[in-house]
This record gives sequence, structure tokens and C-alpha cells, in this order.
Amino acid sequence: MDKALRRGNRLKFRGLGAVMELGLILALAAYSARPVRAADPDFGPNVLVFKPSMPAAAIQERIDKVYAVQANSEFGPARNALLFLPGDYKVDVPIGYYTQVLGLGASPDDVRIAGNVHAGPARGNQALVTFWRAAEGFSVTPSGGVMQWAVSQADPFRRMHVRGDMALHQNNGYASGGWMADDAIDGKVSSGPQQQWIARNTEWGSWTGSNWNMVFVGVVNAPEGDWPKPAFTKIAQAPVVREKPFLQIDAAGQYSVRVPSLRTNSSGVSWHGGSTPGKNIPISRFYIARPDTDTAATINAQLARGKSLLLTPGIYHLTGPIKVTKANTVVLGLGFATLMPDNGAAAMSTADVDGIVIAGLLFDAGATSSPVMLEVGPGGSRARHAANPISLHDDFFRVGGAAVGRAAVNLRIDSHDTILDHTWIWRADHGQNQSVGWNINTSANGLVVNGNNVTVYGLFVEHLQEFQVLWNGNGGRVYFYQSEIPYDPPDQPSYTSAPGTNGWASYKVAGNVTSHEAWGLGIYSVFRRPNVVLTRAIEVPNNPNVKFHDMIAVCLANNGAIDNVINDTGGAATPNHIPNAPKVTNFP
Repeated sequence: MDKALRRGNRLKFRGLGAVMELGLILALAAYSARPVRAADPDFGPNVLVFKPSMPAAAIQERIDKVYAVQANSEFGPARNALLFLPGDYKVDVPIGYYTQVLGLGASPDDVRIAGNVHAGPARGNQALVTFWRAAEGFSVTPSGGVMQWAVSQADPFRRMHVRGDMALHQNNGYASGGWMADDAIDGKVSSGPQQQWIARNTEWGSWTGSNWNMVFVGVVNAPEGDWPKPAFTKIAQAPVVREKPFLQIDAAGQYSVRVPSLRTNSSGVSWHGGSTPGKNIPISRFYIARPDTDTAATINAQLARGKSLLLTPGIYHLTGPIKVTKANTVVLGLGFATLMPDNGAAAMSTADVDGIVIAGLLFDAGATSSPVMLEVGPGGSRARHAANPISLHDDFFRVGGAAVGRAAVNLRIDSHDTILDHTWIWRADHGQNQSVGWNINTSANGLVVNGNNVTVYGLFVEHLQEFQVLWNGNGGRVYFYQSEIPYDPPDQPSYTSAPGTNGWASYKVAGNVTSHEAWGLGIYSVFRRPNVVLTRAIEVPNNPNVKFHDMIAVCLANNGAIDNVINDTGGAATPNHIPNAPKVTNFP
């Protein structure tokens, strides 16, 4: 080959190599500049994370497998969370027991599900035991235009956008719900035979239906009419509330927990601006607990280091309390993570510090009686927290039902200014494993409040053996109360609180309290033994600053009665007289 030609080829290939090298350098630089998706945190086997790139059939298969376990598992051990990354999905999502369906966007509109997302009884139409399931943080375009959410207690429906109508019943079957907050429903909400309901900071096209006790707080376009016909209680603004924290993921694949800011005098949803105002806590600042490996000791060691806590789904057997001691700690449960104290201690306690948030947990009493299951602040707490209160969201309590359980008090609040945003405290009236009976699943009180200026939205407390609620602090406010008194007192002497007073009032404000106010209260009796009577549903001191609005008492059985709605007024709720259930508008 000619020397000149060979030299030219060498120069040509050298130039080509330089170009290729430069291209490789530019490609590597471009790749390194791209956001790198972080690996998903290890949420354990009970959390399924779905991506819009997954085939719809594969997603549907996994959803159906979870529902096959949870459809009828009222007292089963399984716990599940179904997480959807931002994007579009076309699937059917039935939600069974102990199942949380959660969108991971900053806004509910970041996760868009077209299809049926629904909850209700697996068989028949009666949803009276449709408990412990949640839909949070996504939008739904329901097939046929109507989303069915036929539920009773402990069924959070939060930060949702329904692009259509919504039915709170299944084919007009009975239900004993329920709760919604921070939701937008584009069309009509039909409550049907729902016995009671609370909606907080929600927006809809319209609402139809009323029964015994419907409460609307900070609701845009609340229905026309006022208590007692229809049984609507309307409060234009929520005076102070923090929305529930939620897990989210950003465009780079980074997980965090959004902690919403405190809202005062608010109405409507928090996320019209695209996301809920607040702060993000990176997932790296959370200890992610697993029920198969963690104990109270391992969790407390992480909390002491300043970590927040994310509890993945499952049942945590505890030999001592989880201790939340540092300000602004977030404790967030996924998939109805369940805390069970095994040795008669509390399941959880907090210090009297600012900004602790506890959300999404089920406290299930153990066989050895606990003096209290969740203690918010130690006895004698004195600090004020109005600027940054402790808040509790979707925390539920159970004594008996799945197994024998006992607890003197379920929830005690000693810290001032605490916000309680939806709870169901339940001494089981039915269950399995011979776990239910007057001397078996024993529990005196559901909620005891010793702190001042405590605010509660959505208070459901049922079947405790003494006062369902005992309020000792000043300045308390309660928006919506639902309570069934115990079914199973064996006789009147076993159910007498004081000489001349039959039974224990469901809602008791202590005699030393000088200020308290409550709106929308329904108390119901289902005594199973003849000649068992409750003297009064609500018992309060005669003080002009202790005020109650919109109360009803109903006898739902063939036995017993409630003689008075509040103190010695209101008239009697007697057997089978539901149409004439006594109602009181204001007291005093």
C-alpha cells in the first residue's frame, strides 16, 4: 500500500477514535446528569408497589390475590398495603379487611385509576361489619360513574378525588359509618341507609340522604337543612387541624413523608395548589420497622437516635411500650400495622413535647390487661403546644375479637392542645376464639382526656364497660360522636355507676370541668338482657360554658332503655321506638 495512503488512513482512524472517545465522554456526562432513581425502600413482603409500566393484568392478579385473603378475614392476621406510583392505571381494586390502598403522588391527581375501587360486604348488602380498610391519596374514574364505599367504622377515606358520584352503601343495605376528610367528589354523594357520617374539609357536587347523625365540618357545598330534620350538623370551618402525613415519591424516585402544616379556620381540601402545604421528611430519616424482626427495644433504640418511624404491615408483639420522646417525631403505619402489648404494659407512650404525629395504627389489647394502650403525654403534663400540637390520625383500638384482650383504658391524652383526627375505640361485641364476654374482654374506658384544649374530629367509641369517654380537661371540643353502649351487662347490679344511677353514661364530662363543647352526638343501646337500663346517655356539669349541640339516643333492641339523652332531659329511648328516638338540639 502506498505510504501516503497508509498515513492518511492512520490519521482518519485516529480522528474517528477521537470522535468516538468524545461521544463516549458526552454520553457518560449526560447519563450522570440524569436523575437516578433510588432503589425502593424495603417495605417487606406485605407491601406491593405498582408502577404504571407494569401490565394491567399483572397488577390485577396481585390485587386479586390480596383480596382473596382479606375479603372475609375480619379477625385474620394478614395486613397489606397496595402502593401506586404516579401514573395511569386501568384496574379493579376491591378493598378487603386490613388493606390500605395508597397513591404515592404529592397530589391525588398524580395517581389516576380508571375502574372500580370499592369497599363493601363480600356477601349480601349489609356493611355493618365492614371495618379496617382505607383508600388514600389517588383519583378514581369509576366504571359506570359511581364509586361504592359501603363501610362502617375504621375505614379512612382521605385525600381522594372521585371523578364521578359516590355511594356510601351497597344496594341500600345497612351500614354504620363512617369518615371522609380532604376529599373532592365531582358528583353526588348518596348516603342511603348510613346511620351516621362525618365529612371534614371535603368538597362535592351534592349530598343526599340523612338518618340519625350526619356532621359536616369545613365542607364546601354542605347540604341544605338543619338538625333535627334532616339530621344535619354543619360547622363552616374546622378550627384547627393537621392533615394526616403521607408517603410520597418524586420524579427522581426519592421517597419521603409529607407532614402537612397546621390549618386554622379551614374549609375544603388542602391540595388545590397541587400539593398539601407542609414539609417533606426524607425516607432516610425514618426507621422502617418489620414485624418479623423488630421489637420494642430495637424500635426504641432508633427513636432515641432521632429517627422517625414507619411501621410496615403486620402484627408487632411488644413486651414493653414504644417510647416516642423527641419533638416532631412522626410515627406512620402502613396497612393497619398492629401493636399488641403482650405483658400488660402500654403499647406506646409519648413525651410531652411539640409536634409528635402518630398515624395509621391499630392497637390490639393483649390477654394481660394493660393500664393504657396509648398514652399521649405523661400524667401531669403542663406544656402548651398550640403552635405545634401533637396529633393523632386514623388510630384505632380493639379489645377482644381476634383473641382475648384486656385494657383498663385504651387511649389517654394528657398533653394540652392535642388533635385527635378520627378514631374507633372498640371493645368487641363479637369475635372468635371465645374472646368476647363481660368477664373476658374487659375494658373500662375508651378515651380519657386530662389535657386542656384537646380537639377531636370523628370520635367513635363502643361497648366499654364504664364511661366510654371521660373528659377531665378544660376547653375540649368534639365534632361528631358515635357510641353503642355495651351489649352484654349480665344484670343491672353489674352495670351501675352510683347509687340511683343505672349504668355509666357514654359521654362523661367531669364535674370540675368549666368549659367544653360538642356537636353531633349519637348514642345507641342494644342490651341483650332484660331489665338493664341506662339512666342517661350524656352526663355533664350544669355550667353555661359546657355546651352540647345536636344529640340523639336510640334503643335498637327489644330490651332495656336509655332514660334520658343528656343529664335528666331529652326523654327516653325505649325498645323498637326508633322513629321517635329522642333528640335534643342544644344543652344548656
